[in-house]
Amino acid sequence: RYDILKVLKMILVHDLVEIDAGDTFCYDAKGLEDKAERERKAAERLFNILPKEQAQEIFELWREFEELETPEARFAACMDRFQPLLLNYNTNGHTWQKPGVTYEKVLKRIGLLEENAPVLWELAKEIIDDSVQRGYLRR
Repeated sequence: RYDILKVLKMILVHDLVEIDAGDTFCYDAKGLEDKAERERKAAERLFNILPKEQAQEIFELWREFEELETPEARFAACMDRFQPLLLNYNTNGHTWQKPGVTYEKVLKRIGLLEENAPVLWELAKEIIDDSVQRGYLRR
């Protein structure tokens, strides 16, 4: 059983850091090279605006999400990967139309769901397969 409030906090904190660091497209190999460092700096800058105790709590939530070692962190990361899948499917593969995005890359990106959210994994595979059939995503 997950602590859903903690999961939601992790997702929000993770997204705030991504936004401040300059959100990197998950299939941009070049942008991913320095993503971790940019996000670490953004987290430190953002969270140190807060009072010390709050900064520590929020930084720990962010780090927990990034490390993927707890059930809540893995579930939060699954939600973070599933949401763009739904957005792409419902916008005819909008960001999947960018060069280099393929069926294999999308499947790899959501691979975390297979072990941590198996019901969502099955649904995600159906969405991806249907996206290929509809021409939203290339093999």
